[in-house]
Amino acid sequence: MELHITFQGRKDLGEQLYRQLFDAIDSGRLAAGTQLPPTRLLATQLGVSRKTVADAYSALTYDNLLSGQVGRGTFVNARPSARPAVASSSPLASAAVVAMWRDMPMPLAHAAAQGRARYEFIGGASLKTQFPFDAWRRCTLHALRQFTRSRMLHGDPQGLPELREAVARHIGFARGVQAISDAVLITNGAQQALDLVARVLIEPGCKVVMEDPGYPPARLLFKAQRAEVIDVPVDAEGLQVDLIPDGTRLIYVTPSHQFPLGMPMSLARREALLARAGQLGAIIIEDDYDSEFRYQGPPTDSLQSLDRHGLVAYVGTFSKTLLPELRLGYAVLPAAILQAVKVAKQLSDWHTPTLSQWALAKFITEGELLKHVRRCFDVYSARRERILQRLDGDLAPWFKAVPATAGYHLTALCQRPLDLDLLVTVARQADVGLYPITPFFSQQPPVPGLLLGFGAIDLLDIDTALDRVREILLQLAPL
Repeated sequence: MELHITFQGRKDLGEQLYRQLFDAIDSGRLAAGTQLPPTRLLATQLGVSRKTVADAYSALTYDNLLSGQVGRGTFVNARPSARPAVASSSPLASAAVVAMWRDMPMPLAHAAAQGRARYEFIGGASLKTQFPFDAWRRCTLHALRQFTRSRMLHGDPQGLPELREAVARHIGFARGVQAISDAVLITNGAQQALDLVARVLIEPGCKVVMEDPGYPPARLLFKAQRAEVIDVPVDAEGLQVDLIPDGTRLIYVTPSHQFPLGMPMSLARREALLARAGQLGAIIIEDDYDSEFRYQGPPTDSLQSLDRHGLVAYVGTFSKTLLPELRLGYAVLPAAILQAVKVAKQLSDWHTPTLSQWALAKFITEGELLKHVRRCFDVYSARRERILQRLDGDLAPWFKAVPATAGYHLTALCQRPLDLDLLVTVARQADVGLYPITPFFSQQPPVPGLLLGFGAIDLLDIDTALDRVREILLQLAPL
């Protein structure tokens, strides 16, 4: 790759070269540590004498912008500070839209490793120690072999056929979803699936119903599409269907493990929701984000498996069962919107990376996913049970768990007045990460409580962490 240098005429070439290199280093375009081409090579590329280049390098070295390393070459030195970005001198025509996106919060963004507490009850995260790296490495090598044999420049926007078939079989087995591979769309995580369905259904001002409390990234996504988001409260049976207004076009729910409270939607409420969607002609997004981990009672049918109107878009992810960094999700789409969403996917990013798709297809087909889920189930079940024992025991004066049968977080509601913000702050100082549920409420009065994720904390650490929390509670709200 050639260094970008342009000359204006053929006069003062050495000065022009010096000035362009100086500006490139000063602005940060040539970053610290960048190796410059040898003088002979750069002179050949620019069509100037080697002396011209050598003189420019020498002057920049004298200015402490470059340094030569014997046997290695010439490198850019670190600068004390980068030149500030130039502000726009004229008002931006799209300033209002830019401001809307700029000021939008980024909820549930996981902190960097250095910002984590020693004992983390963060939701939606798991420890990498449980990930089957050896099996995944073997599947990735298989994917590389398949990748090199492929003659396509781009993959199918709907996803690799082998992966769609594997996903359809897996969710049919694990969740009772009525799916054929032709109805499956592979996405970059569940969030992209939500985005694609929303963008083919939503027009500015149309009504979208969400659970309240509910999943903030979905709410913000729908609002960014200019929808009128209607926050409908939930009760012990789930979304209160009778409060869904006329004119609703899209309904977003988490029926298997309500986010964040955790209770499942009752069968009667599911049937009522499907009937109401049929009256409205509304699409339902069923976000089944972590229900593969079920701890008690018979499995509940997915909403999609009960659908007789072709109105449920079933969305799932492998971020919870595998790793969030893989960014692999899927949607089982009703026929009415399948082609439209496929087009939106192609226009958005063409297709999900094929290499990852081949690896996941092999991983599922060989039974590694089911093995991994079973191993994780034993781990999560033990952690969940220990947290419940503490909530039913010495922490009972302050918190009570919401009944939940699936997932890998629990919600504990406050049983007495408590300054949750202060609890979270002091717990962080004690190296315990706690997370209130109040940010998940929109229009409904927030109910004080904590979301206790148990994917990212070892079983042996739970008692140590909760002992620290109890000591803080005794100070904040004595018995």
